[in-house]
Amino acid sequence: MVMARFALVALLAATPAAVQAQAYQCAAPTSIERPHPDLPSDSQPRRLLPIGGYTLAITWAPQYCRDHDRDGGARFQCAAGNRFGFTLHGLWPDGIGKDWPQYCQATPLLPRAVIQKHICSTPSAQLMQHEWSKHGTCMAGYKPDRYFATSTRLYGRLRYPDMDALSRGPLTAGGLAAAVSRSNPGLGPDMMRVTATKQGWLDEIWICLDKAFRYQRCPAHQGGLSADATVKIWRGGR
Repeated sequence: MVMARFALVALLAATPAAVQAQAYQCAAPTSIERPHPDLPSDSQPRRLLPIGGYTLAITWAPQYCRDHDRDGGARFQCAAGNRFGFTLHGLWPDGIGKDWPQYCQATPLLPRAVIQKHICSTPSAQLMQHEWSKHGTCMAGYKPDRYFATSTRLYGRLRYPDMDALSRGPLTAGGLAAAVSRSNPGLGPDMMRVTATKQGWLDEIWICLDKAFRYQRCPAHQGGLSADATVKIWRGGR
């Protein structure tokens, strides 16, 4: 089978700064790793709660690969000739308060076709299995294809500032959120949270959504860095 390529040539030509932080280059593999079951545990128990909104989590891949480049499960993302900017971590149902639903139903392994279709957004079959088992099973009426189609659509509409330029100067979490906001009409800086490693390197951005998947102000308990916290961006080999 011919490998499917996602070069994003037309988008890059039209808005290079906006999309360069998404998928620089990704070729879906002809052979997909088989995930193993992802199950609740004592530390991550099944929790049935009503949904009050959602979080769309995106990961800064250069930092992820800096931290995980020797992990076997990270090979496709970090050592297979692919190049990523922000990748899709997942779509997480939130609760009404601080707790959230998780592992709502027992589930079989994801179909290979679903993994193949979305692996250039979430470049790990095991992470996809985890996201569906822990989060997707709590969304009533959703099956894997609908869950990943929804999260990929929300991820795909995001646009990004020039991350290379931002990485070369002093930056705060609030400054990064404001830069992302300027690239995305309707997404205010207070509708996202920035997270970082213990050393202050950008890790993820969490985007807060209401039950209709519209951007909304993040609740106070959402977490993330304070707006004035310094954040650094690892560029990798770029």
